[in-house]
Amino acid sequence: MPVRSIGALALAAALAMPTASLAFDESKYPDLKGQWTRAREPILGGGQAPFDPSKPTGRGQQAPLTPEYQAIYEANLADQATGGQGNWQGGKCYPVGVPGVMTLYRAMEIVITPATTYILIEHLHGTARRIYTDGRDWPKQIEPTFDGYSIGKWIDEDGDGKYDVLEVETRHLRGPRAYDPSGIPFHEDNKTIVKERLALDKRDRDLLYNQMTVIDNALTRPWTVLKKYRREPAVQPIWHEDICAEGQALIRVGKEEYFQSWDGYLMPIRKNQAPPDLRYFEPGK
Repeated sequence: MPVRSIGALALAAALAMPTASLAFDESKYPDLKGQWTRAREPILGGGQAPFDPSKPTGRGQQAPLTPEYQAIYEANLADQATGGQGNWQGGKCYPVGVPGVMTLYRAMEIVITPATTYILIEHLHGTARRIYTDGRDWPKQIEPTFDGYSIGKWIDEDGDGKYDVLEVETRHLRGPRAYDPSGIPFHEDNKTIVKERLALDKRDRDLLYNQMTVIDNALTRPWTVLKKYRREPAVQPIWHEDICAEGQALIRVGKEEYFQSWDGYLMPIRKNQAPPDLRYFEPGK
């Protein structure tokens, strides 16, 4: 290729670079930089943070479950009362998935780009939610995931030329998942739809709201809750790394779970729990 042609291509590339950078006007978007954690409000009833932070944990959540799935939930609570994990898959190192991960058991970072907004959460596994804001439609074929497929839209609610609200819809979720550690179940068909509306408080710009609505066939009606997140004031916040397998004491053998003691032996987690099936081992002599 002639030298002059190479130079022309290089010049064209150089001219294109500033144009691409100017295409994204950061000032049009809300300032969501930094580290966000769950707003530290008292957990009614104790225990781990529930799906609806305004209500007590467990049955106090008053989840609008169908009779069939209420019975599943009750069986789950009975299992947990004897030491089992119930429907909560965290003990098995499964990802929490959407919507449960948005309770923020670990901190969140939000990264805004012209076509995609990323929500990054390090909990049980590295969650990287991709919220596509480029106007695309739902894909005709896609493999379901724990975090699902999310399409979003930025909205200028007050007409001042700046975006105030991010509306998100998430579909194509896989299971098993539960709303929170109490084991509130989703329908086994995994046709869950999760809608979110994220917006900063108009007076406190370090407070972020997430109005979340879940549509699921295990519910008698859509379930709407309001989650609140607080921006960490530290200039250089600490980002904790979660490796679920590290220090994991729960051991699953067949369909049963056991606890690994400090000296490396299996212990039961339920009263009168049978020992594991040793069919592939020769009986002791």
